[in-house]
Amino acid sequence: MSAKSDLRMILSHNLVLAAVRSALDEDLGLSGDITTNATVEADARADALLVARKAGVVSGLALAEAAFRELDPACRFEIDIDDGNAVTADDAIARISGNARAILSAERVALNFMGRMCGIATLTRRYVEAVAGTRAKIVDTRKTTPGLRVFEKYAVRCGGADNHRFGLFDAILVKDNHIVAAGSVAEAIKAARASAGHMTKIEVEVDTLDQLDIALREKIDCVLLDNMSPADLRTAVKAVDGRCLTEASGGVNLDTVREIALTGVDLISVGALTHSAPVLDLGLDFVTPPKKSFARPA
Repeated sequence: MSAKSDLRMILSHNLVLAAVRSALDEDLGLSGDITTNATVEADARADALLVARKAGVVSGLALAEAAFRELDPACRFEIDIDDGNAVTADDAIARISGNARAILSAERVALNFMGRMCGIATLTRRYVEAVAGTRAKIVDTRKTTPGLRVFEKYAVRCGGADNHRFGLFDAILVKDNHIVAAGSVAEAIKAARASAGHMTKIEVEVDTLDQLDIALREKIDCVLLDNMSPADLRTAVKAVDGRCLTEASGGVNLDTVREIALTGVDLISVGALTHSAPVLDLGLDFVTPPKKSFARPA
């Protein structure tokens, strides 16, 4: 197998195995792959290609490899195009050689993970390219598929963007309802600062320039400028004047993202990267039929 890319080293092997095993358990159920077991001999061998049907960006090879190896530990999984790289239609991404039953039974799990992750990486790349030449970085959100967040955020990295917080545990983000509960922007920030450890970043969401002025009187690390017009974003960036990071959020799509980036914000968070990315069409093709196969009489 080819050397793993630096990107793929980010993924925890334990998390990959846990997700793949759960997906295989779901698909194989109590009786296994009854179609494959009826039509392919137990010791048949096969060679297959994992192929892109459409152009996009690769992501998720670690999960695909784990799916095939879980059912056939001795299989060969050779990568032609690694995570983070672009593919065109009909490109072979990887080559699999091993037990034919294992390849067929792991196929859908491998393609489901990779199709989803390649789709996210592909859409992310479009956003990154749309803001090229500006200071803005594209970041993701917590609007992810339950149970798949780490893989979807990894796919965002494959597309060339950065990650926002992974959960409620790794940074403080004071939003509108927190402000209502605390009584004011200032009180919410003060309470957050009193609770936060010295390693914890604090970001506060503001809807208006007046709220921004209040927030900037407190010690914050980042301000989230929510659903502001480009004109207000430019005013906000000028008011912040480098005292903290600025993040634009809300109303972001491929038609608006460059105009938002040109306001001078540091970050643009885009929920669509993970909640609206279309699956990239991939397929698994046998290079040659299994060497041994049979059809049982009806």
